[in-house]
This record gives sequence, C-alpha cells and structure tokens, in this order.
Amino acid sequence: MSVADDVRTRIAADLARAEETGVAVDPPTASHPDLDVVDAYEIQLINIRRRLDAGARIAGHKVGLASEAMQQMMGVDEPDYGHLLDTMQYHEGTPIDASAFCFPRVEVEVGFLLGEDLPGATCTNGDVIDAVAAVVPSIELIDSRIRDWKITLCDTIADNASSLGWVLGRERVEIDEIDVGDIDAVLERNGEVVAKGNSSAVLGNPLNAVSWLARKVDSFGVRLKAGDVILPGTATRAIDIRAGDHFRAEFTGLGSVTIDFR
Repeated sequence: MSVADDVRTRIAADLARAEETGVAVDPPTASHPDLDVVDAYEIQLINIRRRLDAGARIAGHKVGLASEAMQQMMGVDEPDYGHLLDTMQYHEGTPIDASAFCFPRVEVEVGFLLGEDLPGATCTNGDVIDAVAAVVPSIELIDSRIRDWKITLCDTIADNASSLGWVLGRERVEIDEIDVGDIDAVLERNGEVVAKGNSSAVLGNPLNAVSWLARKVDSFGVRLKAGDVILPGTATRAIDIRAGDHFRAEFTGLGSVTIDFR
C-alpha cells in the first residue's frame, strides 16, 4: 500500500513544523497505517529539498538502526538512513540550547570523512576503505519530532531517521592505521560513565554500514561524495540530553569529542 502525494506533503509539513517549534506530533503511521517505506523516504526528501531550497547543503548521511538489537525491535532486517545538512553541524566548545528540541539524545559514533566519491549499487567495503580520507571521533545528536519516541520504522524514516546533528572531534586517523571494526568507546556525562560499547556493534563493522548506505541511496538516485561526513551508526546506547550536560566520548586509538548543552 501507499499514500497519496498530498498526504506525503501534509505529513512532511507537520514534521517540519515540529522541528521548527520543538513541539512533537503524533506518529504519521497512527493516522495513515498504509504508509510504507517508499512513502517515508519520499517524505524525508520533501523536507530535505525544502531545506536545500532555503540555502542548506548536503554534508553527508547517517545510518540508523545499525545494530541487530534495534533492527529486531523495529521488526526489520536492514538499517535506515537520513541526510546530514551543513546547518546541522555543531562544534566543540559551543553550548547548544537543549530546550529548542523535542526529545534530544546523543549517540557515540566512529565517523568517516570521504576523500573520494563512492560507487553506488556495486559498492564494497574495499571501495569504502579506498575512499575514506580519515576516521574521526564523533557524537551524533538525534531527536524525534514524534511524541515520546513512539515510532515505527516508517515514522523514523519520514523524520529524517531521527537526525538532529553531529559534532566531530579534532583527531583525524588514516583508515589503514586503525581497526575500525574493533574500537572501544566510552561516553561520559558530567564526568560519569553512562555508556560503553564497541564499533563491532555497528553491523559487525562500520564499513558494512557505509557500503550498505552507498548501495541503498543509489536506488534513490543519490551518491556519497568526496567531502561527505558519514555516520555509520552508534557504538553505544543513546543517552537523553539535559540542560547543563557536558558529554565526552573517548575512542581507543581515535581520540575524543565533547559536546555541551545549556
């Protein structure tokens, strides 16, 4: 099943309004149970095009639902993805207003900076290794514009895979100098350890997530390009954000990244 174009447009407008105001909405699938994955990606693209028309540019992509546990919870057998725009980048040392969002959380990710374009439908892990300019410590900010994170797969895809933004640490490590499939990560909030994980939680190896992403977006006419930031999925569970929080993520062999909220 699928929904009509005017329904897609209306859902996109509701999600855009929720993002702009910080006031969440009910799940789109609650009122439109026939909404499918293709609808959801098209709704995502409506809002991405709107933001591009307003002057934003695509800075990369993120992979969601990259762990087996999350896929089982959502009843799916593959990840999803969202767009990263330059207007969504945050920076270390610059506090972020937590009250501007609906239900913000942070996730710890082994990020990739592409130095070359990736192939599409034929992309392999070897292609990813050849294209990556640097591995970088990162924190992804996620948020659901859907009330209380009560989401299905189609709800989160329509909501740009629950993307909010990201921050990169200063370190840049060449991909042949580190085993990206075995990086331990520790997240501290206000000096207290709140999450631990390993990059192997991301589809067994974050490279699997990036090559999957390149193949997946190709089916929608999108390519991953030199200069893009790629966030392949979290190595730890997501942690809720509170005003006044200071987060620090430390990655073995990769350095650290911090983010602050006010």
